[in-house]
Amino acid sequence: MNKIKAQITEGILSVVINAVLFGIKFWAGLVTGSIALIADAWHTLSDSLTSIFVIGSAKLSTRKPDKKHPFGHGRWEQISSIFIAFILGIIAYDFFINSIDRLQNREDYKDVIFGTLAIVVTVVSIVVKELLAQYAFYIGRKTDNAIVKADGWHHRSDSLSSVVVLIGIIITKFTDKFWWMDGVLGIFCALAIFYAAYEIMREAISKLLGEEPDQDLIEKINMEVKNIYDRDLRTHHFHLHNYITQKEITLHIMLEKNMSIEEGHKIATVIENMIKAKFNMSATIHIEPLE
Repeated sequence: MNKIKAQITEGILSVVINAVLFGIKFWAGLVTGSIALIADAWHTLSDSLTSIFVIGSAKLSTRKPDKKHPFGHGRWEQISSIFIAFILGIIAYDFFINSIDRLQNREDYKDVIFGTLAIVVTVVSIVVKELLAQYAFYIGRKTDNAIVKADGWHHRSDSLSSVVVLIGIIITKFTDKFWWMDGVLGIFCALAIFYAAYEIMREAISKLLGEEPDQDLIEKINMEVKNIYDRDLRTHHFHLHNYITQKEITLHIMLEKNMSIEEGHKIATVIENMIKAKFNMSATIHIEPLE
């Protein structure tokens, strides 16, 4: 699966579906007089804006390396993920404040007459937005694409807001004993979105700062090194620099101290070429004497 093509496809699909959903929700809100549905429609339209950003970042990240950016532009993926995490944080904050306000003022939906149209439109929105979220999560897992995963959470935030609206409609339609349910559910939704925003932000910042390779990768590299050089050689001090479209790994190798510089250089070069061929990473190796 091509990472960039999949990202652009997800973005375009999101823009089209969100635009259609916005039109349906807005129309239903006008027909029923529901401010909640109209507000939910505008929330859906906001998803299109972040999806346009997803498409734009895909274009930017594929730009070739230049003199100012010798490692390429792949980190636009992390920058875009931070932007979407920030948007999710704003949405979660809005959820939280509105839910608290609703609990304090004992608000419900009794003042709005909801018919079958409002319920059907809300249910359709929930299902479609969750399907979009699942599609984005699938693409994100298959391509290890952080911004598509983040966009998936944006879709889910819209789905959750529609769930809160629907539950509020149904409960208050039949009883006023659970007037607080809508506010409590809103708080739980806000906390879930806050957590998603935190995880997206944490992962993106971690990759921007640089990270240590996971132990599984180190073990695989060491196994391949042993296949190349069966004499005494030790590796340590692994560091991974992830530029998304390009990955750089640095490590130290310890060789016999009586070995010539030329022979040590040849061994290091062979290991660097192996890492490039088998792990698709550019490697820089520092040689140390083995005590």
